[in-house]
Amino acid sequence: MRYFEDYVEGHIERFGAYRVTREEVMDFASKFDPQPFHLDDDAAAASPIFGRLAASGWHSCAMVMRMLTDHWTEDGYFSLGGTGVDELRWVKPVYPGDVLSAEAEVLSKSAPRSRPEMGFVSFRIAVFNQNDEPVMTMKVTNIQQRRPA
Repeated sequence: MRYFEDYVEGHIERFGAYRVTREEVMDFASKFDPQPFHLDDDAAAASPIFGRLAASGWHSCAMVMRMLTDHWTEDGYFSLGGTGVDELRWVKPVYPGDVLSAEAEVLSKSAPRSRPEMGFVSFRIAVFNQNDEPVMTMKVTNIQQRRPA
């Protein structure tokens, strides 16, 4: 099990290999972000930004959350939740056929005196496609369990 005390500022982990499918892109978009460039090939082709069907940025966030959860669960990670996302940037479109990976760097840690059972760990998350091109970045702060006394 990994506790708050096990995180070291500056440590970087790289993981994941999430294949983006056309079906998932269209399913997510139809439910949560029904813009034409996420749903229609002709509209996407006419887009000066995308040029072809592209995943919603919010779908990209969901795929990254899956990779983070899968990786950290395998590693014995114990999250008590999160405090939010800062500086979210969609750097480059994510397309069906892309294979995403993530990199998590520990930026800082803090342990509140008022809650001795938990601590806060801030991460920089960078997401890459199969060509190692960055497609998304964000900062997150997780609430981690402290090591029992």
